[in-house]
Formats: sequence, structure tokens, C-alpha cells
Amino acid sequence: MLNEGRFSVTAILLLLAAVLAFQPLLAQDQAEDLEPFRVDVDAVNVLVTVTDEDTGRFVKNIPRSFFRIYEDGEEQEITNFVQQTNMPLTIALCIDTSSSVKMKLDFEKEAALDFLYSILKPRDKALLAEFDTGVTLLQDFTSNPNDLAEKIYGLQAGGGTSLYDCLHLVSEQKLLYEEGRRTMVVLTDGSDLSSRHTPEEALSSVLKAEAAIYAISTTNLGTDQDWQGDNTLKNITELTGGRVFFPYSNRDLIKALKDVENELRNQYSITYIPTNMEKDGTYREIKIELDWDDTKLRHRKGYYASLPSDLRRRFGF
Repeated sequence: MLNEGRFSVTAILLLLAAVLAFQPLLAQDQAEDLEPFRVDVDAVNVLVTVTDEDTGRFVKNIPRSFFRIYEDGEEQEITNFVQQTNMPLTIALCIDTSSSVKMKLDFEKEAALDFLYSILKPRDKALLAEFDTGVTLLQDFTSNPNDLAEKIYGLQAGGGTSLYDCLHLVSEQKLLYEEGRRTMVVLTDGSDLSSRHTPEEALSSVLKAEAAIYAISTTNLGTDQDWQGDNTLKNITELTGGRVFFPYSNRDLIKALKDVENELRNQYSITYIPTNMEKDGTYREIKIELDWDDTKLRHRKGYYASLPSDLRRRFGF
């Protein structure tokens, strides 16, 4: 059961009402009674980042005919193809405020502020959540970086680390209810000491929300090194189509977040209608191939086929 007094999706259910910035975290039984405000569609959309193998620069203007997409090993027909360079963003900024990052928190604050002021455009929106022993929504979705900055200035470190709970709750109770390009930007050392959810459960929730995770590891900013945490961040970001960064200085930290911004604005959008039309809630593996030399691809590695609405509650989806 989720802790009372932490997080809520009440504002989402009000739809056109004013956004409420401070809401309690839903209990598990309450959360399960809510249906995501999303419409089942047959098409699957996959965002793809293409970079040069040597320079790491984005490769643009690749024709549609050079891409091939597969679901569970079977090639799919691409029905829509767009190179998107200025797409609206829906960002969940999640900041680790546990005791383990106490000496690095000022770095996290400065980088987060720089990131938000540079990336948020009128069509974009972001929320701010912190995690230590628990998970707290500090600012619900807004397009005004000043609203977020006020909460960032007040961050203080202390307590345990609930990284997996944060990924799970933000995905399940916030991003799942949003449309558009859903992204989680997580600043953390990757350590987890107090989560109730496992990495697998967290990843499952992120994939169901069709969100990409971009993680900024703070382990290299101090004397400690959590190799297990770093490996977890690598695995989760790769499977969601995101990326992990390991900056060594405050300047590197700010640059990493700038790289996240650039990547989110430079992606190919590939859409297909699956040949397997069963909405059975199973995981479907996605693979994309590109006939373009010396390039690397990043994209989410799969999705969950939507269950009919009357079966979601029974299966926990």
C-alpha cells in the first residue's frame, strides 16, 4: 500500500479545473479504482534517437525507407514517419534528496534550475518530485519554470532513498494520465535503500506509461561510488529509450542536462499498426533497424498491449 499524505492524481481527474499543486499520495486501493484518462488506439508510436557512432552528434534527414521496425521479431509496416525537432514535452523532474546526496544537492539544484529555464517552452510542462525515504510531489505540471524554481530552492537532504518507488509512482499516478512526449529526468546516485517496489516493478510502470528515463548520476561528484546503482540506471534508461549520464563536475552536470534537452528536440517518430491486434496486456518487444552506416539508435524496447477497460482492474493494469 502506498503511504498516505504523499502524492495524488486528483488534479488529473478534475480535467479542466485548476491544477492543484499539493495533494496527498493515493492509497493503493484508491489508485486502483481510477482509470487512466487515455484512449486505446491501434497504432504504436516509437521515438528514435539516431547519433553518429564516432562523434555522438544527431544524424538528421534520414529518409523513411532506411528504417525497419519489428514487433516480437515480425516486421511491421511503417504508417507514419516524422522527424520531430520541436515537439511538446511532458517532463517529470525527479530529484534525489536522500542523505547519500547531501554533499551534492547544491549541484543538483543548480543543474535542475538551468535545465528547466532552458528547456520549458509555452507548449511544454513539467512537474517536480523529490524522493528520500518516501516520494513527494512538490509541484504539479506547469509551464512556468518559476513555479518549479521556488520548490527547488527549498530542497533539503535527509533520510533514505526510494528511487524505485519514485519511478513507479510518478509513472503510474502522473505520467500515465498525460498525452504527448512523456519523459522522466532523474538526478540521483542510483542507490536505493527504502523502496517497496523492485527495479522490475518500477520499469514495468514506466513502460506502461510509455515514458523515457534520462538519468543523471551524481556518483562521480563525490568520493563514493555505487556501481550497482549505476548499473541499474544504465539498464532502466536503455530499456525505456533514454540515456544515463555520469558527470564529474558541476559543469558536466549542466552539460548533461543540456544534452537531454537537445536529444528530446531531435528525434524521429515512427508509427505502425501491429499485426498482432490482441489487447491482452502482454509485453511486446520492439526492435528498429537502420540501413545507415556508422550510427547508433536509441528507442524504447517494448510496450504493453492495452487491456480492454473492463479487464484492467482485474489484472492490475
